[in-house]
Amino acid sequence: MIDERETHEHLKRGNGHVEDANAGSQPSSTAQTTGTYGQNASIVFFGTDDFSLTALTALIEAGYPVAAVVTKPDSKKGRGHKLTPPVVKVVATKNTIPVWQPEKLSEIASDIKALGSPIGVLSSYGKIVPSKIIELFQPGIINIHPSLLPCYRGPTPIETAIFSGDNKTGVSIMQLATGMDNGPVYAAREYALTGRETAPELYHTLADVGANLLLETLPHILEGSLTPNPQNESEATYTQLLTKNDAWLEPSYTSASEAERKVRAHLTFPKTKIKLGEHAVIITKAHISAHGTSPLDIACNDDNYLTIDEIIAPSGRRMSGEDFERGYLRRT
Repeated sequence: MIDERETHEHLKRGNGHVEDANAGSQPSSTAQTTGTYGQNASIVFFGTDDFSLTALTALIEAGYPVAAVVTKPDSKKGRGHKLTPPVVKVVATKNTIPVWQPEKLSEIASDIKALGSPIGVLSSYGKIVPSKIIELFQPGIINIHPSLLPCYRGPTPIETAIFSGDNKTGVSIMQLATGMDNGPVYAAREYALTGRETAPELYHTLADVGANLLLETLPHILEGSLTPNPQNESEATYTQLLTKNDAWLEPSYTSASEAERKVRAHLTFPKTKIKLGEHAVIITKAHISAHGTSPLDIACNDDNYLTIDEIIAPSGRRMSGEDFERGYLRRT
């Protein structure tokens, strides 16, 4: 659910008046991209994962003319290394939308030009878009970024917000630039955090927030009545790409609260690993305790404990901490 407190400092109309994104008219089920940027201009959507899928589905259901979907090539996944298409490709194909999967975006430059002056919308595409491609779109490429820019630019804003213990995050609708998420911002919306969210939950929630904000702002962007504001570079912060090396928990260097936030922030990737006895496990749920009474209570560097509630065992099975203790630790 969207927090009632919203940031409107970036939602600046052409006449300089600051208004709520909700003041704009919603596109109907037969939305047409008309106005400043041309009659019935086509949309080219860039995206790859589930976060992208929410925005693509919203555009399709709102009746916007999505002329093509640009996504990553199919990739091998799972234990069988089966070649698997991105989720946006599956949905685009079901809706008879052409799918472009270039290794390099320069390969589709002529296809984009053939659409005239299309509109670009990007959400979690996963590749850098060069300036020569951005310039083919009017008014550039509109990007959904899951943070309150200029805070948390880069690849992991959701994980970083959880791990940092922030009390709020949000989504920004921005104009894509060649720098790292440094383009001007059309609109931003806050979302209050409870301190209990996991990364998968927050990805799902902010995908909905971003899709809704896109539909609210897109008509005003296209008619030219909503202009983006430059970001304050002095306030910019950056996130880092996570790797498998970030999975291991080091309690002697970590407070219990940091450890608990790590479990929630890294639940999708790279997860949180630790050795219990002789067994390497993945922690999927935990809480903070003041006292340690069992092998499931991990002493941290602040004299508090991370108590493990749920794990993925070496067998790959998800189980409660108590079941793991009975089945593994008592026979070690």
